[in-house]
Amino acid sequence: MSPDKKKKLHKLRKKLDNLDNELIKLVKFRTKIVNDVLKLKTYKNEIVDKKRISKILKNIKNKSIKNKIDPKITNRIWKNMIYAYISYERRNFKKK
Repeated sequence: MSPDKKKKLHKLRKKLDNLDNELIKLVKFRTKIVNDVLKLKTYKNEIVDKKRISKILKNIKNKSIKNKIDPKITNRIWKNMIYAYISYERRNFKKK
């Protein structure tokens, strides 16, 4: 790789690192909201809402297409996030 390309690559990776820092802040904020939602659930079987998951994934697909983003990328990201939070909720569910 040429020195010029290495320099450009370094700048782009720095931008990605900065974006990752912003995403971490958003994940922290999302986790706080999930904790608030979890406090409202009385039974463990309320954690998974298949209709809501389906609706979210459909909306993400439509928004991805509208914004010219490969929907396979966003679908995988959201599915992983949803199921990671389902696992989180199950681990943190407190019987009332």
